[in-house]
Amino acid sequence: MEAEMKMALQPPRDLRAETCRLVIWGLVLAMLAWAWRGAEMKPMALVEQGGNILTLISDFFPPDFTDWRMYVEEMIVTLHVAIWGTLLVVICAVPLGIMSSENIAPWWICQPVRRLMDAARAINEMVFAMMFVVAVGLGPFAGVLALWVHTTGTLAKLFSEAVEAIEVSPVEGVRSTGASFLEEIIFGVIPQVFPLWISYSLYRFEANVRSATVVGMVGAGGIGMVLWELFRSFNFQQTCAVMAIIVLVVTLFDLLSQRLRKMVL
Repeated sequence: MEAEMKMALQPPRDLRAETCRLVIWGLVLAMLAWAWRGAEMKPMALVEQGGNILTLISDFFPPDFTDWRMYVEEMIVTLHVAIWGTLLVVICAVPLGIMSSENIAPWWICQPVRRLMDAARAINEMVFAMMFVVAVGLGPFAGVLALWVHTTGTLAKLFSEAVEAIEVSPVEGVRSTGASFLEEIIFGVIPQVFPLWISYSLYRFEANVRSATVVGMVGAGGIGMVLWELFRSFNFQQTCAVMAIIVLVVTLFDLLSQRLRKMVL
């Protein structure tokens, strides 16, 4: 009797939902198996080549800080690239993020701008850096342009998602006063998303500090160029010193940015 009552109290099985879940898991596993072969995954290679890996790691120590002044100077150049790249990104991401928002812009503006941001985001900053090195020459300015184009696509998407999550009532309240469309944006939309926009901008600055070290490897200036020259000349101890400086600077900016985000939010 108790068993019958328990069965009666149990909700009926949704065979359609269970079948759908099984199909989804099957597709996920099939995709992982397909990608395993394409990526040539060889976990045992880490064990088989463990001796070579340990030898390489040992070559990095002790780090050689003989030219630390030059490394610090180039790291400062990298920070300059990240600062200007992020500033240009924020200036462009504000209007582009609003134009990418379905609840603000009409489809004939929103969709083309979104596709443009998709294209900017899809191409890595390293590729843009190589293009701008050809266009404007070697140096930090090419790095600034590379970060500007690539990161604008990312930040505009984050800005638009924040705009699409706003409450409608403040915008309607501003509209009821007879305000123009621009005034609706300034007084109804931006005050709601401003803290998130600040947080996203700080996060992208953190990411751009890291990215600026990478774009330098293709001639876009900064510490990345030094790192690449040291690495390809097998000066591993000096390479370790440069990597230590990069890690230290990125960590300090991450901590500072985290504190600023907490203050803003």
